Amino acid sequence: MQTQGISMSETRVGFVGLGLMGQGMAANIVGKGYPLSVYAHRNRAPIEDLISRSAVEAADLADLGRNSEVIFLCLSGSPQVEEVVAALKPGLARGTVLVDCSTSDPVVTERLARELAAQGVDFADAPLSRTPKEAWAGTLDCMVGATPEVFARIQPIIATWAGKIVHIGGVGDGHRMKLLNNFISLGYAAIYAEAIALSEKVGIPIASFDSVIRGGRMDCGFYQTFMASALEGNREAHRFTISNAYKDLRYLESMANDAKVVTNMASAAKNAFAYAMANGGDGAEDYVPHLTDFTAKLNGKS
Repeated sequence: MQTQGISMSETRVGFVGLGLMGQGMAANIVGKGYPLSVYAHRNRAPIEDLISRSAVEAADLADLGRNSEVIFLCLSGSPQVEEVVAALKPGLARGTVLVDCSTSDPVVTERLARELAAQGVDFADAPLSRTPKEAWAGTLDCMVGATPEVFARIQPIIATWAGKIVHIGGVGDGHRMKLLNNFISLGYAAIYAEAIALSEKVGIPIASFDSVIRGGRMDCGFYQTFMASALEGNREAHRFTISNAYKDLRYLESMANDAKVVTNMASAAKNAFAYAMANGGDGAEDYVPHLTDFTAKLNGKS
């Protein structure tokens, strides 16, 4: 594909946030031929891996900004995005595009877009769905909020790590859709955890419970990765942290408050994760399927 006479693979890309999702995404970007600059905040291992794939390590965030035309952010939430954007700003030239792949607060997203527009910099939100496995495979789902012109610029790069890309609407709409998406998935998680606790309390073993649900109308991909932990003991099957889940549901609740929408179900799901957070589920390796442990504890099972 050509844009103003320049091959899209010559677009200089930056990537900040090489965590569970970001490392696989960045590996696909550089693997598909895009010049890639990366920056490490704490963990050196992803940086060394990406350098081995021909990525270049930036000296600091301003340096990454100066040497990138499109910059992807894959961070834990809006406070981290704001911090990184502030550090990038001194190096950003007019025409640069920042793409926030984090699950962020849409209000903050729109404010950052306005601030960057005054500098001649475009902003888009392109949050993700699925797991680190799909990040490495290049088959993530992505929902994008951007102008049509910006979407046309970033879509070929997103396509290096996403199998399904939906242009939802303008800036902020990607993050709004992501919060809705996560409400559904995390609502499932809260239901599954409570159903399993009740099943065991009334004497139905988890294997019997699963034998009815699996393969039926209530089965889905999320159920299967959730149950890989609850049933099979694979605690790495769905690596999305309880703390991130709790954060996303708080963002959803804030969005609903602004829209004056009653959220009986979303608040109940949030409270399930709030209980886990208040009882030790805030660690880096406390993942969403582990909610079953905390729900069991809430119901008197050690």
